[in-house]
Amino acid sequence: MVTRPAHQAAHLCELLSAAGGIPVALPVLAIADPEDLGPARALAAKLSEFDIAIFISVNAVEKGLALIHQHGGLPPHLKLAAVGQRTAAALQHAGGRVDIQAPPPYNSEALLAAAELQEVKGKNIVIFRGSGGRELLAEMLRSRGATVAYAEVYRRVKPGGRPADMFAQAGEIDVVIITSQDGLRNLLEMADMEHRRDWLLNKQLAVISARVAQRAGELGFKHLPLVAAEATDEALVAAIETWRRA
Repeated sequence: MVTRPAHQAAHLCELLSAAGGIPVALPVLAIADPEDLGPARALAAKLSEFDIAIFISVNAVEKGLALIHQHGGLPPHLKLAAVGQRTAAALQHAGGRVDIQAPPPYNSEALLAAAELQEVKGKNIVIFRGSGGRELLAEMLRSRGATVAYAEVYRRVKPGGRPADMFAQAGEIDVVIITSQDGLRNLLEMADMEHRRDWLLNKQLAVISARVAQRAGELGFKHLPLVAAEATDEALVAAIETWRRA
């Protein structure tokens, strides 16, 4: 079961098919505009005042750059940073460059270890992200002397449609892939609506990070989740293949 948003699931489904699996799409997240886009618009309009722009996700790139281009485009001096390989690829494609990229395992902690983010005292940094989320990047960069602002350019919502119709397509599922804590929460809520919580809690999870695995344990999942070695689709599939062979 692939629970990524419908418009972002194709690559993972292709990898699963190539490895001999049968991907079943059940999106548990949809991407919408934030309830108030005004603060993000204001930041995009004064982007020339910033030294570094960090993009948290592919959605942050797509939504953020659309907003930036409405307000004059990317300033030449602005350094662009990406968390994750897919985010970096999206930024390269849409923005033309990536100046700072997280090394493996392609997460916030790895980005913070990048040489370019060690000496940031006095620098202005804007983080393009969805509503809410981890505070680690901002907290650490502020502790290093930077001024940090959030441009929240999207929010994650439950997709439309009846959960009954979605679960009817699930069939016989061996592994459920979860790539965020929001997705995990939404899937459980959808399962509850269809009285499928016990069914779900007994499924094997494959997750993108140890944080999601920990949350799954707290929520009562019976099996130890498979954790990808890196925050990539390829690593998720590799974790499932290793489990399957064992």
